[in-house]
Amino acid sequence: MDQSNAARVLVVDDNDAFRDIVAEVARLEQCELTQAATLAEARCCVEEARFDLLLVDLSLPDGNGLDLVDEIDLTEHGRIAIATGFPSIESAVRAVRKPVVEYLVKPVAVDALAKLMRDARERAATRLPRAAAPVGGMVGQSAPMRALFEQIRRVAPLDVAVFVHGESGTGKELVAQALHELSGRSGRFIAVNCGAIAHDLLSSQLFGHERGAFTGAAQAHGGFFEQAQGGTLFLDEVTEMPLALQVYLLRVLETRTLTRVGGAREIPVDVRIVAASNRDPQLAVANGHLRADLYYRLGEFPLTIPPLRARREDIPLLARHFLERLNRRYATTRVFDADSLRRLGDRNWPGNVRELRHAVQRAYILADQDTVTIAEDTSPRAITEHDGSIRFAVGMSFDDVEREMLLKTLAASSNNKRRAARALGITTKTIYNRLLRYREQGLIGDDLVGSGPDDDKPD
Repeated sequence: MDQSNAARVLVVDDNDAFRDIVAEVARLEQCELTQAATLAEARCCVEEARFDLLLVDLSLPDGNGLDLVDEIDLTEHGRIAIATGFPSIESAVRAVRKPVVEYLVKPVAVDALAKLMRDARERAATRLPRAAAPVGGMVGQSAPMRALFEQIRRVAPLDVAVFVHGESGTGKELVAQALHELSGRSGRFIAVNCGAIAHDLLSSQLFGHERGAFTGAAQAHGGFFEQAQGGTLFLDEVTEMPLALQVYLLRVLETRTLTRVGGAREIPVDVRIVAASNRDPQLAVANGHLRADLYYRLGEFPLTIPPLRARREDIPLLARHFLERLNRRYATTRVFDADSLRRLGDRNWPGNVRELRHAVQRAYILADQDTVTIAEDTSPRAITEHDGSIRFAVGMSFDDVEREMLLKTLAASSNNKRRAARALGITTKTIYNRLLRYREQGLIGDDLVGSGPDDDKPD
Protein backbone atom coordinates (compact mmCIF):
# COMPACT_ATOMS: atom_id res chain seq x y z
CA MET A 1 0.00 0.00 0.00
CA ASP A 2 2.85 2.38 0.78
CA GLN A 3 4.17 1.92 -2.73
CA SER A 4 1.05 3.33 -4.37
CA ASN A 5 1.40 6.74 -5.98
CA ALA A 6 -2.29 7.55 -5.55
CA ALA A 7 -3.05 10.19 -2.94
CA ARG A 8 -4.47 8.62 0.22
CA VAL A 9 -7.08 10.57 2.14
CA LEU A 10 -8.60 9.75 5.53
CA VAL A 11 -11.90 11.39 6.46
CA VAL A 12 -12.89 11.11 10.12
CA ASP A 13 -16.49 12.19 10.57
CA ASP A 14 -19.67 10.63 12.01
CA ASN A 15 -21.85 12.47 9.49
CA ASP A 16 -22.71 10.05 6.67
CA ALA A 17 -23.76 12.83 4.30
CA PHE A 18 -20.50 14.72 4.71
CA ARG A 19 -18.46 11.54 4.17
CA ASP A 20 -20.45 10.88 0.97
CA ILE A 21 -19.59 14.35 -0.35
CA VAL A 22 -15.91 13.84 0.45
CA ALA A 23 -16.01 10.43 -1.21
CA GLU A 24 -17.40 11.91 -4.44
CA VAL A 25 -14.77 14.68 -4.52
CA ALA A 26 -12.04 12.11 -3.84
CA ARG A 27 -13.31 10.00 -6.74
CA LEU A 28 -13.29 12.97 -9.11
CA GLU A 29 -9.78 13.95 -7.99
CA GLN A 30 -8.57 10.34 -8.25
CA CYS A 31 -7.68 9.97 -4.59
CA GLU A 32 -7.93 6.82 -2.46
CA LEU A 33 -10.38 7.46 0.38
CA THR A 34 -10.53 5.74 3.75
CA GLN A 35 -13.49 6.53 6.01
CA ALA A 36 -13.76 6.45 9.80
CA ALA A 37 -16.82 7.42 11.85
CA THR A 38 -15.18 7.38 15.27
CA LEU A 39 -11.90 8.27 16.91
CA ALA A 40 -11.23 4.59 17.62
CA GLU A 41 -11.65 3.67 13.94
CA ALA A 42 -9.37 6.55 12.92
CA ARG A 43 -6.67 5.37 15.33
CA CYS A 44 -6.70 1.95 13.69
CA CYS A 45 -6.47 3.52 10.23
CA VAL A 46 -3.41 5.66 11.00
CA GLU A 47 -1.64 2.68 12.57
CA GLU A 48 -2.09 0.61 9.40
CA ALA A 49 -1.30 3.21 6.74
CA ARG A 50 -0.01 6.70 6.08
CA PHE A 51 -2.18 9.39 4.54
CA ASP A 52 -1.45 12.43 2.41
CA LEU A 53 -4.48 14.26 3.83
CA LEU A 54 -6.41 13.81 7.06
CA LEU A 55 -9.82 15.53 7.10
CA VAL A 56 -10.96 15.40 10.71
CA ASP A 57 -14.18 16.44 12.44
CA LEU A 58 -13.89 17.94 15.90
CA SER A 59 -17.01 16.45 17.47
CA LEU A 60 -16.83 12.66 17.31
CA PRO A 61 -18.89 10.17 19.31
CA ASP A 62 -15.88 9.05 21.35
CA GLY A 63 -13.76 12.17 21.56
CA ASN A 64 -12.32 15.30 19.95
CA GLY A 65 -10.72 15.04 16.50
CA LEU A 66 -7.78 17.10 17.69
CA ASP A 67 -6.91 14.28 20.09
CA LEU A 68 -6.04 12.22 17.02
CA VAL A 69 -3.69 14.97 15.84
CA ASP A 70 -2.05 14.93 19.27
CA GLU A 71 -1.47 11.18 19.16
CA ILE A 72 -0.21 10.46 15.66
CA ASP A 73 3.34 10.83 14.35
CA LEU A 74 2.92 13.89 12.15
CA THR A 75 6.08 13.06 10.22
CA GLU A 76 4.35 9.91 8.93
CA HIS A 77 1.41 11.76 7.42
CA GLY A 78 0.67 14.71 5.18
CA ARG A 79 -1.56 17.70 5.71
CA ILE A 80 -4.35 17.88 8.25
CA ALA A 81 -7.59 19.80 7.88
CA ILE A 82 -10.21 20.31 10.55
CA ALA A 83 -13.88 20.39 9.49
CA THR A 84 -16.50 21.28 12.07
CA GLY A 85 -20.13 22.31 12.18
CA PHE A 86 -19.65 23.88 15.60
CA PRO A 87 -16.74 26.33 15.41
CA SER A 88 -15.47 27.93 18.60
CA ILE A 89 -12.66 30.22 19.63
CA GLU A 90 -11.29 27.49 21.89
CA SER A 91 -11.11 24.90 19.11
CA ALA A 92 -9.70 27.41 16.64
CA VAL A 93 -6.93 28.43 19.06
CA ARG A 94 -6.10 24.79 19.73
CA ALA A 95 -6.02 24.06 16.00
CA VAL A 96 -3.68 26.91 15.06
CA ARG A 97 -1.16 25.64 17.60
CA LYS A 98 -0.85 22.50 15.52
CA PRO A 99 0.29 21.91 11.93
CA VAL A 100 -3.28 22.19 10.63
CA VAL A 101 -3.60 23.38 7.07
CA GLU A 102 -7.22 24.45 7.11
CA TYR A 103 -9.87 25.15 9.74
CA LEU A 104 -13.04 24.58 7.76
CA VAL A 105 -16.57 25.37 8.84
CA LYS A 106 -19.37 23.17 7.52
CA PRO A 107 -20.91 23.19 5.04
CA VAL A 108 -17.56 22.99 3.28
CA ALA A 109 -17.42 24.23 -0.30
CA VAL A 110 -16.66 21.56 -2.88
CA ASP A 111 -13.91 23.76 -4.34
CA ALA A 112 -12.15 23.83 -0.97
CA LEU A 113 -12.30 20.05 -0.71
CA ALA A 114 -11.04 19.68 -4.28
CA LYS A 115 -8.05 21.94 -3.55
CA LEU A 116 -7.13 19.84 -0.51
CA MET A 117 -7.31 16.71 -2.67
CA ARG A 118 -5.07 18.27 -5.32
CA ASP A 119 -2.54 19.24 -2.66
CA ALA A 120 -2.65 15.64 -1.42
CA ARG A 121 -1.91 14.43 -4.96
CA GLU A 122 1.18 16.67 -5.11
CA ARG A 123 2.42 15.20 -1.85
CA ALA A 124 1.72 11.66 -2.99
CA ALA A 125 3.84 12.19 -6.09
CA THR A 126 6.92 12.55 -3.88
CA ARG A 127 5.82 10.62 -0.82
CA LEU A 128 8.76 9.29 1.17
CA PRO A 129 8.24 5.53 1.49
CA ARG A 130 8.62 4.00 4.92
CA ALA A 131 11.43 1.83 3.61
CA ALA A 132 13.30 4.83 2.21
CA ALA A 133 15.45 5.31 5.32
CA PRO A 134 16.29 1.78 6.38
CA VAL A 135 19.64 2.51 8.03
CA GLY A 136 21.05 5.42 9.93
CA GLY A 137 18.47 7.95 8.78
CA MET A 138 19.74 7.83 5.20
CA VAL A 139 17.20 8.33 2.44
CA GLY A 140 17.11 6.55 -0.88
CA GLN A 141 15.10 4.13 -2.97
CA SER A 142 17.42 3.95 -6.00
CA ALA A 143 19.18 0.71 -6.86
CA PRO A 144 22.64 2.01 -5.82
CA MET A 145 21.35 3.07 -2.40
CA ARG A 146 19.43 -0.14 -1.83
CA ALA A 147 22.62 -2.06 -2.55
CA LEU A 148 24.54 0.18 -0.13
CA PHE A 149 21.94 -0.33 2.61
CA GLU A 150 22.14 -4.08 2.19
CA GLN A 151 25.94 -4.03 2.41
CA ILE A 152 25.74 -1.93 5.59
CA ARG A 153 23.30 -4.37 7.17
CA ARG A 154 25.55 -7.31 6.35
CA VAL A 155 28.84 -5.89 7.60
CA ALA A 156 27.62 -3.85 10.59
CA PRO A 157 27.46 -6.73 13.13
CA LEU A 158 30.89 -8.07 12.13
CA ASP A 159 34.13 -7.05 13.78
CA VAL A 160 35.85 -5.89 10.59
CA ALA A 161 37.20 -2.48 9.59
CA VAL A 162 35.25 -0.60 6.92
CA PHE A 163 36.63 1.95 4.45
CA VAL A 164 34.01 4.36 3.08
CA HIS A 165 34.75 6.19 -0.15
CA GLY A 166 32.56 8.95 -1.54
CA GLU A 167 32.64 12.49 -2.86
CA SER A 168 32.20 15.46 -0.53
CA GLY A 169 28.62 15.80 0.61
CA THR A 170 27.53 12.22 -0.05
CA GLY A 171 27.10 11.32 3.62
CA LYS A 172 30.14 9.32 4.71
CA GLU A 173 29.59 10.08 8.39
CA LEU A 174 25.96 8.93 8.11
CA VAL A 175 27.21 5.60 6.79
CA ALA A 176 29.63 5.34 9.72
CA GLN A 177 26.85 6.15 12.19
CA ALA A 178 24.61 3.52 10.60
CA LEU A 179 27.37 0.92 10.93
CA HIS A 180 27.70 1.81 14.61
CA GLU A 181 23.95 1.74 15.30
CA LEU A 182 23.58 -1.70 13.71
CA SER A 183 26.77 -3.13 15.21
CA GLY A 184 25.32 -3.86 18.65
CA ARG A 185 28.30 -2.14 20.28
CA SER A 186 27.53 -0.43 23.58
CA GLY A 187 30.31 2.18 23.45
CA ARG A 188 30.23 5.65 21.93
CA PHE A 189 30.47 6.74 18.32
CA ILE A 190 33.42 9.14 18.00
CA ALA A 191 34.05 11.03 14.75
CA VAL A 192 37.45 12.54 13.95
CA ASN A 193 38.38 14.57 10.88
CA CYS A 194 42.05 13.75 10.43
CA GLY A 195 42.52 16.68 8.05
CA ALA A 196 41.08 19.25 10.46
CA ILE A 197 43.53 18.64 13.33
CA ALA A 198 47.06 20.01 13.23
CA HIS A 199 49.51 17.20 12.48
CA ASP A 200 51.56 17.79 15.62
CA LEU A 201 48.41 17.48 17.76
CA LEU A 202 46.78 14.55 16.00
CA SER A 203 48.85 11.91 17.79
CA SER A 204 47.86 13.05 21.29
CA GLN A 205 44.24 13.58 20.19
CA LEU A 206 43.99 10.03 18.84
CA PHE A 207 46.06 8.09 21.34
CA GLY A 208 46.07 10.38 24.37
CA HIS A 209 49.00 11.69 26.40
CA GLU A 210 50.39 11.49 29.89
CA ARG A 211 50.94 14.41 32.20
CA GLY A 212 54.09 16.32 31.26
CA ALA A 213 54.40 14.61 27.88
CA PHE A 214 54.87 18.02 26.26
CA THR A 215 54.60 21.70 27.12
CA GLY A 216 51.05 22.41 28.24
CA ALA A 217 50.20 18.79 29.11
CA ALA A 218 49.21 19.64 32.68
CA GLN A 219 47.24 16.42 33.14
CA ALA A 220 46.82 13.03 31.51
CA HIS A 221 44.36 12.82 28.65
CA GLY A 222 42.56 9.85 27.13
CA GLY A 223 42.49 10.14 23.35
CA PHE A 224 39.73 9.34 20.88
CA PHE A 225 40.59 5.62 20.92
CA GLU A 226 39.96 5.42 24.66
CA GLN A 227 36.83 7.58 24.39
CA ALA A 228 35.45 5.15 21.81
CA GLN A 229 36.18 2.07 23.95
CA GLY A 230 33.58 -0.58 23.18
CA GLY A 231 32.20 1.55 20.36
CA THR A 232 33.15 2.91 16.96
CA LEU A 233 35.88 5.36 15.92
CA PHE A 234 35.24 7.13 12.61
CA LEU A 235 38.43 8.40 10.98
CA ASP A 236 37.29 10.81 8.30
CA GLU A 237 39.78 11.97 5.64
CA VAL A 238 42.24 9.36 6.85
CA THR A 239 44.41 9.99 3.77
CA GLU A 240 45.34 13.36 5.32
CA MET A 241 47.02 11.64 8.27
CA PRO A 242 50.84 12.01 8.35
CA LEU A 243 52.63 8.86 7.18
CA ALA A 244 54.56 8.53 10.46
CA LEU A 245 51.31 8.48 12.38
CA GLN A 246 49.85 5.93 9.96
CA VAL A 247 52.59 3.53 11.05
CA TYR A 248 51.53 3.78 14.69
CA LEU A 249 47.84 3.56 13.79
CA LEU A 250 48.54 0.29 11.99
CA ARG A 251 50.31 -1.07 15.08
CA VAL A 252 47.35 -0.15 17.28
CA LEU A 253 44.95 -1.88 14.91
CA GLU A 254 47.11 -5.00 14.77
CA THR A 255 47.85 -5.31 18.51
CA ARG A 256 44.64 -3.75 19.86
CA THR A 257 46.75 -1.86 22.36
CA LEU A 258 48.07 1.70 22.46
CA THR A 259 50.61 3.69 24.40
CA ARG A 260 49.83 7.30 25.18
CA VAL A 261 52.24 10.01 24.10
CA GLY A 262 54.86 10.29 26.86
CA GLY A 263 53.75 7.03 28.45
CA ALA A 264 55.08 3.49 28.73
CA ARG A 265 51.98 1.52 29.75
CA GLU A 266 50.13 -0.40 27.04
CA ILE A 267 46.39 0.17 27.18
CA PRO A 268 44.08 -2.46 25.61
CA VAL A 269 41.45 -1.04 23.26
CA ASP A 270 38.30 -2.58 21.83
CA VAL A 271 37.28 -0.19 19.06
CA ARG A 272 35.63 -0.76 15.69
CA ILE A 273 37.30 1.38 13.03
CA VAL A 274 35.45 3.02 10.15
CA ALA A 275 37.72 5.08 7.90
CA ALA A 276 36.69 7.38 5.06
CA SER A 277 38.08 9.59 2.33
CA ASN A 278 36.80 11.55 -0.62
CA ARG A 279 40.00 10.57 -2.44
CA ASP A 280 40.18 7.31 -4.30
CA PRO A 281 42.08 5.22 -1.70
CA GLN A 282 43.96 3.20 -4.30
CA LEU A 283 45.16 6.40 -5.95
CA ALA A 284 46.16 7.72 -2.53
CA VAL A 285 48.22 4.57 -2.01
CA ALA A 286 49.81 4.88 -5.45
CA ASN A 287 50.66 8.54 -4.82
CA GLY A 288 52.18 7.86 -1.42
CA HIS A 289 49.52 9.57 0.69
CA LEU A 290 48.23 6.36 2.27
CA ARG A 291 50.35 3.41 3.31
CA ALA A 292 49.39 0.28 1.43
CA ASP A 293 49.56 -1.93 4.54
CA LEU A 294 47.30 0.46 6.44
CA TYR A 295 44.83 0.61 3.55
CA TYR A 296 44.58 -3.18 3.42
CA ARG A 297 43.93 -3.21 7.18
CA LEU A 298 41.37 -0.40 7.05
CA GLY A 299 39.75 -1.67 3.88
CA GLU A 300 38.74 -5.11 5.08
CA PHE A 301 35.30 -4.23 3.73
CA PRO A 302 35.17 -1.24 1.33
CA LEU A 303 31.96 0.72 0.80
CA THR A 304 31.37 3.26 -1.96
CA ILE A 305 28.65 5.91 -1.68
CA PRO A 306 27.18 6.92 -5.05
CA PRO A 307 27.15 10.64 -5.91
CA LEU A 308 23.73 12.26 -6.16
CA ARG A 309 23.96 12.50 -9.95
CA ALA A 310 24.10 8.69 -10.05
CA ARG A 311 20.80 8.36 -8.19
CA ARG A 312 18.62 11.16 -9.50
CA GLU A 313 15.42 9.33 -8.63
CA ASP A 314 16.26 9.94 -4.96
CA ILE A 315 16.32 13.74 -5.35
CA PRO A 316 12.56 14.26 -4.76
CA LEU A 317 12.67 11.90 -1.77
CA LEU A 318 15.63 13.73 -0.26
CA ALA A 319 14.11 17.14 -0.91
CA ARG A 320 10.85 16.14 0.79
CA HIS A 321 12.82 14.61 3.66
CA PHE A 322 14.71 17.86 4.27
CA LEU A 323 11.53 19.91 3.96
CA GLU A 324 9.69 17.69 6.43
CA ARG A 325 12.54 18.09 8.90
CA LEU A 326 12.22 21.88 8.61
CA ASN A 327 8.46 21.62 9.02
CA ARG A 328 8.87 19.59 12.21
CA ARG A 329 11.45 22.00 13.58
CA TYR A 330 9.43 25.13 12.95
CA ALA A 331 5.89 23.68 13.25
CA THR A 332 4.95 24.49 9.64
CA THR A 333 3.30 22.51 6.82
CA ARG A 334 5.06 23.83 3.74
CA VAL A 335 5.14 21.79 0.53
CA PHE A 336 6.92 21.96 -2.81
CA ASP A 337 5.13 22.78 -6.00
CA ALA A 338 5.51 20.24 -8.79
CA ASP A 339 7.77 22.47 -10.90
CA SER A 340 10.22 22.87 -8.04
CA LEU A 341 10.78 19.14 -7.77
CA ARG A 342 11.42 18.99 -11.51
CA ARG A 343 13.97 21.82 -11.25
CA LEU A 344 15.74 20.07 -8.40
CA GLY A 345 15.94 16.92 -10.49
CA ASP A 346 17.47 18.79 -13.42
CA ARG A 347 20.48 20.15 -11.52
CA ASN A 348 23.87 18.44 -11.40
CA TRP A 349 24.51 18.83 -7.64
CA PRO A 350 28.33 18.74 -7.57
CA GLY A 351 28.05 19.19 -3.79
CA ASN A 352 25.78 16.14 -3.61
CA VAL A 353 23.29 15.71 -0.76
CA ARG A 354 24.82 18.51 1.32
CA GLU A 355 24.27 21.01 -1.50
CA LEU A 356 20.68 19.80 -1.98
CA ARG A 357 19.95 20.20 1.72
CA HIS A 358 21.23 23.78 1.67
CA ALA A 359 19.13 24.55 -1.43
CA VAL A 360 15.97 23.27 0.25
CA GLN A 361 16.75 25.24 3.40
CA ARG A 362 17.25 28.43 1.43
CA ALA A 363 14.00 27.92 -0.50
CA TYR A 364 12.18 27.26 2.77
CA ILE A 365 13.43 30.53 4.25
CA LEU A 366 12.37 32.49 1.16
CA ALA A 367 8.99 30.74 0.79
CA ASP A 368 5.77 32.75 0.71
CA GLN A 369 3.16 31.17 2.96
CA ASP A 370 2.98 27.37 2.63
CA THR A 371 4.44 26.80 -0.85
CA VAL A 372 8.17 26.30 -1.32
CA THR A 373 9.42 27.23 -4.78
CA ILE A 374 12.79 26.35 -6.24
CA ALA A 375 13.80 28.92 -8.83
CA GLU A 376 15.34 28.01 -12.15
CA ASP A 377 19.13 27.78 -12.01
CA THR A 378 19.92 31.07 -13.71
CA SER A 379 23.27 31.85 -12.11
CA PRO A 380 25.64 33.47 -14.63
CA ARG A 381 28.01 30.99 -16.23
CA ALA A 382 31.05 31.21 -18.41
CA ILE A 383 30.75 29.99 -21.99
CA THR A 384 33.61 28.15 -23.61
CA GLU A 385 33.99 28.95 -27.29
CA HIS A 386 35.17 26.43 -29.89
CA ASP A 387 38.47 28.26 -30.31
CA GLY A 388 39.35 27.68 -26.65
CA SER A 389 38.44 31.18 -25.44
CA ILE A 390 35.96 31.86 -22.63
CA ARG A 391 33.17 34.43 -22.51
CA PHE A 392 32.28 35.54 -18.97
CA ALA A 393 28.71 36.62 -18.31
CA VAL A 394 28.01 39.97 -16.66
CA GLY A 395 27.12 39.38 -13.04
CA MET A 396 29.60 36.60 -12.35
CA SER A 397 31.51 37.08 -9.12
CA PHE A 398 35.29 37.38 -9.14
CA ASP A 399 35.55 33.98 -7.42
CA ASP A 400 33.41 32.40 -10.16
CA VAL A 401 35.53 33.99 -12.89
CA GLU A 402 38.73 32.79 -11.25
CA ARG A 403 37.35 29.27 -10.81
CA GLU A 404 36.13 29.00 -14.39
CA MET A 405 39.42 30.31 -15.74
CA LEU A 406 41.42 27.84 -13.67
CA LEU A 407 39.23 24.82 -14.47
CA LYS A 408 39.05 25.60 -18.20
CA THR A 409 42.81 26.08 -18.34
CA LEU A 410 43.32 22.79 -16.53
CA ALA A 411 41.00 21.06 -18.99
CA ALA A 412 42.89 22.56 -21.93
CA SER A 413 46.12 21.34 -20.31
CA SER A 414 44.81 17.77 -19.95
CA ASN A 415 44.68 18.35 -16.18
CA ASN A 416 48.44 18.88 -16.04
CA LYS A 417 48.92 21.31 -13.16
CA ARG A 418 52.47 22.30 -14.13
CA ARG A 419 51.38 23.27 -17.64
CA ALA A 420 48.28 25.10 -16.36
CA ALA A 421 50.35 26.96 -13.75
CA ARG A 422 52.76 28.22 -16.41
CA ALA A 423 49.84 29.38 -18.57
CA LEU A 424 48.19 31.22 -15.68
CA GLY A 425 51.41 32.61 -14.21
CA ILE A 426 50.88 31.02 -10.79
CA THR A 427 52.40 28.11 -8.87
CA THR A 428 51.18 24.52 -8.86
CA LYS A 429 50.69 24.85 -5.10
CA THR A 430 48.22 27.70 -5.70
CA ILE A 431 46.30 25.55 -8.18
CA TYR A 432 46.24 22.62 -5.77
CA ASN A 433 45.01 24.78 -2.89
CA ARG A 434 42.23 26.22 -5.06
CA LEU A 435 41.19 22.72 -6.14
CA LEU A 436 41.08 21.58 -2.52
CA ARG A 437 38.78 24.50 -1.73
CA TYR A 438 36.52 23.74 -4.69
CA ARG A 439 36.32 20.11 -3.66
CA GLU A 440 35.39 21.09 -0.11
CA GLN A 441 32.64 23.28 -1.55
CA GLY A 442 31.39 20.30 -3.52
CA LEU A 443 32.11 21.95 -6.89
CA ILE A 444 34.52 19.33 -8.25
CA GLY A 445 35.34 15.69 -7.65
CA ASP A 446 38.45 13.95 -6.37
CA ASP A 447 39.74 13.01 -9.81
CA LEU A 448 40.44 16.64 -10.66
CA VAL A 449 42.26 17.39 -7.40
CA GLY A 450 44.85 14.65 -7.66
CA SER A 451 47.17 13.87 -4.81
CA GLY A 452 49.20 17.05 -4.48
CA PRO A 453 50.74 20.07 -6.20
CA ASP A 454 53.57 17.99 -7.62
CA ASP A 455 51.68 14.90 -8.73
CA ASP A 456 52.22 15.63 -12.46
CA LYS A 457 55.12 14.21 -14.37
CA PRO A 458 57.37 16.85 -15.93
CA ASP A 459 56.22 17.65 -19.45
